[in-house]
Amino acid sequence: MTEEKKDSKKCSGKKNIMFAYGFVQLGSSFVSAIALAAIAFGFCSVKKESKLFNKCVAEIIEDGGTNFEAVRYCNGGN
Repeated sequence: MTEEKKDSKKCSGKKNIMFAYGFVQLGSSFVSAIALAAIAFGFCSVKKESKLFNKCVAEIIEDGGTNFEAVRYCNGGN
């Protein structure tokens, strides 16, 4: 009988460690998911910005400018 009590005491420490490990794993997965979502939203804004840039370049080229002038102007140059 005393051996059973000793075994259960040893096991309870392992249960706590395993619970803590699982909690840490779950927390790190949650943080990773949030980070990936933030990166995805960042790509959406880059996509919009590139569309506006391409539209700007196309308009300058239609007006008779060269590719170099169009890109320089759309990047903020004169």
